[in-house]
Amino acid sequence: MDKRNFLKSALFAGTAMMLAAPAMAQDDTIVIGFSQGTMNHPWRVAMVEGNQRYVDENLPNVEFIVTDGQNSSEKQVTDVETLLARGVDVLMISPLTSDALTPVVMDALDAGIPVVTMDRRVNVPVTVHVGAENRPIGQSAGEFIAEQIGGTGAVIEIQGTAGASATIDRHDGFMDAIEGTDIEVVASQHADYLRENALRFMEDQLQRFGPGEIQAVYAHNDEMALGAVQALEAAGRLDEVVVVGIDGQNSAFEAIAEGRLDASFVYPSVAPEGVQIAYQIATGESVPSEVVLEGMRVDASNIDEMLGHGF
Repeated sequence: MDKRNFLKSALFAGTAMMLAAPAMAQDDTIVIGFSQGTMNHPWRVAMVEGNQRYVDENLPNVEFIVTDGQNSSEKQVTDVETLLARGVDVLMISPLTSDALTPVVMDALDAGIPVVTMDRRVNVPVTVHVGAENRPIGQSAGEFIAEQIGGTGAVIEIQGTAGASATIDRHDGFMDAIEGTDIEVVASQHADYLRENALRFMEDQLQRFGPGEIQAVYAHNDEMALGAVQALEAAGRLDEVVVVGIDGQNSAFEAIAEGRLDASFVYPSVAPEGVQIAYQIATGESVPSEVVLEGMRVDASNIDEMLGHGF
């Protein structure tokens, strides 16, 4: 028997025992497990801290267990297996990549454990998915860039993690927006949502493309956008390029106020909504299968009211 089948057998046995002997439960503690794909940039830290803070301040009967996949799908799968073996009542997960995490999420669902996916999706329906819609955000970013550069020019796209649903949707939405324009994506690379990776990639592209040959940079998150800004500033070329990011972090808002970044599209950090929904499920409340959080564009026109309201 392989590891996954052994785990599934153990989970089913445990579920059967709980159903057959409800009187065995001697306390009312609800155990909610949260598998975070990575904690290597501010948006993911804000997601964890916001949900943890809500538990600490509002849910005294909840044991909240958080794991960090450390940007490794293999580790995140192991994390989820550990949470399932621990006997969580609800699994919250922001999967690093859809394909790698789908099988272990199916194990949880098959064992009768409700699953809440946050931000990124897996390849099967879960109990609830909560997050903003990435494809429309990518489309809005593309429309903004098209407007700023007059519908023509060369764009560098700095993508997130390969295979992540957010990355795919933010790319596809952007391509939807520039279809039929004279805008061309002349270079694109996955930079894993990390500033340092985006900085190195942008430095390479500034060697490849001379002054006036790049009109805009579209980055899938603010960290990467700020990496691109850093490279452009060092090269003395920031004034000639429109730079756009996604997420809505405070450092991006500050860069907009300083005229160094053109826009950030707010992507809510699913905090505290993630644990609020998990708690509702655990206590038997009815919750829709999809909860869509609203984003917004922050640029020079509204930055004064948004400063300090990021994460």
